[in-house]
Amino acid sequence: MDTFHHLRRAEGEVLPVAEYQEEFDKVYAASRDTVWKLERAQEFYEPDLESWQAMMADDWERSMALLEEWRAPLEDQYATHAEFRRLRIVETPITPYLQWEINALAIRVTTGERVRVLPSDAVRHLERLSPLPELVIFSRTLCYEVLYDTVGAHTGARRVSDPQAIGPCLDMLIHLYDQAENLTDYHQREIAPLPPPKISPEARAAMPDHSAFTESS
Repeated sequence: MDTFHHLRRAEGEVLPVAEYQEEFDKVYAASRDTVWKLERAQEFYEPDLESWQAMMADDWERSMALLEEWRAPLEDQYATHAEFRRLRIVETPITPYLQWEINALAIRVTTGERVRVLPSDAVRHLERLSPLPELVIFSRTLCYEVLYDTVGAHTGARRVSDPQAIGPCLDMLIHLYDQAENLTDYHQREIAPLPPPKISPEARAAMPDHSAFTESS
């Protein structure tokens, strides 16, 4: 059975967004081991982030300026918390969301997060049954499968504590991370030269609160 599919089938407790966030904050603050994050989807819906809202409204300059406001809080966070390693799977052509997120991750790297990028072709053999899940792994006995709806809105997470399901996923995630490219190099080569993305009317209309994302004049 596929390594990550096995974890998806493992017993777990579903937590709503607020409960998951509260639990995540407590576990992260107490963690002393490296925290691992796997990020696979190419689109997410993040209306609580002003920078994302500006990107959706085609105000790229403001979106990038708002990202800079994350820098100081992130520096404080990474200075006092366990090392955080993220593997970001990327597809081409780059979606507007991913272009925005890679710029956000570039800031995270400068503040202490360790992010690497891997093309989707490198994980196809692991996706015969389904796409890779969105995961946060704290240890071989604690993992969260982060849950999203069809438009990419965060709906909570599923807590898994089965080491027989988590262990192989963690080993594979470390293996993939070792193969991946440093985010900074990828950003400078593939993302920084790109023009600002344009959000199509169809993409904007597909968002639940699409009326909030009016195109900038």
